[in-house]
Amino acid sequence: MNETMQKVAGAMLAIQRYPWEQGVCAQAMYELGDNEIWVAMAHDAILRQKEDGRLAVINENVAVTDPAANGEVCLRAYALTGDEFYRDGAQRMLDYLMKDAPRTDDGVLYHNTVSFAEGFSPNQLWIDAAYMAPPFLAVMGELDEAARQLRGYFRYLQDPGTRLFFHNYDVGTGKFVRRLRWATGNGWALMGIARVAAEAKKCGRLDILAELTARGNEVLESLVRFQLPDGRFRDIVDDENSFVDGTSAMMMSVYIYRGVLEGWIHDGAMVDRADRALATVQSKVDRFGIVHEVCGCPHFVSQGTSAEAQAALLMAYAWGERAHARA
Repeated sequence: MNETMQKVAGAMLAIQRYPWEQGVCAQAMYELGDNEIWVAMAHDAILRQKEDGRLAVINENVAVTDPAANGEVCLRAYALTGDEFYRDGAQRMLDYLMKDAPRTDDGVLYHNTVSFAEGFSPNQLWIDAAYMAPPFLAVMGELDEAARQLRGYFRYLQDPGTRLFFHNYDVGTGKFVRRLRWATGNGWALMGIARVAAEAKKCGRLDILAELTARGNEVLESLVRFQLPDGRFRDIVDDENSFVDGTSAMMMSVYIYRGVLEGWIHDGAMVDRADRALATVQSKVDRFGIVHEVCGCPHFVSQGTSAEAQAALLMAYAWGERAHARA
């Protein structure tokens, strides 16, 4: 890592984290190849594992899919160390998803066990979940289940007009909670698709690889129509009054760079788009390593800073280095 990225990583590790944030931050360090850090993060995710198997839970036990974002690093820590502590942690997380987690009647995992919006049921599907659970299911050998989950998000959340994803839908009431084309949500989906597709390729499941990359590329092609000249997006991509966000651009860039490396993207213009976005977001890093002008925590409805912005920049940097080294 260069000096800027080292600062970004340091700032990321200093940020307080909920389960999905611990997971994406640990995954970023794994993808960067920093074993000492991500193994330690997997260790703590298991220390904070609930009795039902959900990893890294530090508050009320309401998240269904977010804890699974920690799962791959637990599995990889077992492969690296041989310590069954990590294998057992990953297995308990898998058992929860496969046996106990609440789902729609057609098998799609709900995102939480409560509603955060008044007047809606807890039975909601969020596009964020496309990153949280399917990649973990895939690396645990449940590729068909991973693909099934992604198909469910396409079925319930994809806009038939733009082909982009809406944010979240309440199956219980039959209404959208947030019928908005949220840039970061589409970024989460692209990164989740990329990870499942890469695992499908590794396992020789070319049927799943072809299906998911075709659908992921369709989302990408739709998303880049809204890309701003500096490579970023509006937080709500089709709302000219929405603030500018860099996190989604980094997530898009991860999908592009991985697609080039894995062979499902062949358009050099897409790499140019990713490079432009990466350069812009890197320019928004302050002297402490904090990434600015992104969709901000804790409510993600205004510009600010966030753990996933830090992680997404690190991932884009790591995959961009690999993609350009291969070129």
